[in-house]
Amino acid sequence: MEHLLRLSNLFLLQDRKNLLAFSAGVDSSALFFLLQENNISFDIALINYGMRKQSEEEERYAIDLAQKYNLKSYITKAPSFSSNFEKNARDFRYSFFDKLMEEHNYENLITAHQLNDQLEWFLMRLTKGAGTSELLGLESISKRKEYTLIRPILHHSKDELMNYLDENGYRYFIDESNSDEKYERNYFRNNFSDKLIEKYKNGIQKSFEYLQIDKEVLLSGYREVFNHKELYILEIDNHMIISRVVDKYLKKLGYLLSSAQRAELANENSMVFGGLWAVEIVEDKIYIAPYLKEVMPKKFKEACRIAKIPSKVRGYYYHKRLEPKKVSQLY
Repeated sequence: MEHLLRLSNLFLLQDRKNLLAFSAGVDSSALFFLLQENNISFDIALINYGMRKQSEEEERYAIDLAQKYNLKSYITKAPSFSSNFEKNARDFRYSFFDKLMEEHNYENLITAHQLNDQLEWFLMRLTKGAGTSELLGLESISKRKEYTLIRPILHHSKDELMNYLDENGYRYFIDESNSDEKYERNYFRNNFSDKLIEKYKNGIQKSFEYLQIDKEVLLSGYREVFNHKELYILEIDNHMIISRVVDKYLKKLGYLLSSAQRAELANENSMVFGGLWAVEIVEDKIYIAPYLKEVMPKKFKEACRIAKIPSKVRGYYYHKRLEPKKVSQLY
């Protein structure tokens, strides 16, 4: 029986070096076999959190599956997180992926986020106070550091993916911890998102399509005028979009803003978030760079002043040996 599952943005995966974030669960297992069906070349990466009895079995399955299909597999074991598991696990996960992407020159990171995840994210952000950009945090294509993050099954529901696996006799694991509602994500999943999609899937799919178009319109009115690794200089036409644009670029760099930090952007022009990222707003320009404290010679400081380089990003300029005058002449 022919299934109706289709991968979005398939052309971005063809003839590219791809890495699949794999967990052996329903979503990533379905995506694994869909990629195989579409003749997409990829390798897999798995994080073993060691929190469940079946974790070792899932790891073994991932290794065996990679060997069967002649793929490379990268496995790591996460440390034990004593608090704030969801955030720490996410940070560890993407640190692992970032390292693999850079060391092995992968162009695309493929993740198995699906429609239930998208609605779950939407509802979680909605209860905390968020704008359109934050509500639609999961996108089918987004940039992260030096690579592209692609979610090819974002439009399909979990039930569709599970039916596909069952119909084809493909093996997958059910994560028992998904029922543990001490994790906020599970609470929203079990009580709201899964139930809503079960009853209103088609309407929800359409709504996300329309909202994504609206988001693109809202985020128009800015241009990326300079980029050097983790430094971005943006030119904006409308100051009302500052928080949305900064949120988008920091997310690309691996940092998620809180609601309080987004509110701070409405009132401040010079900020450091998490002690890591400097954001400076000067007239119609936004500067985003790692916040580095460097001892700089007076000559360099004067060159920055003349070129109108904001103070909090000067450390990055100095560390990367960027010449203020030459950079400013490019925009």
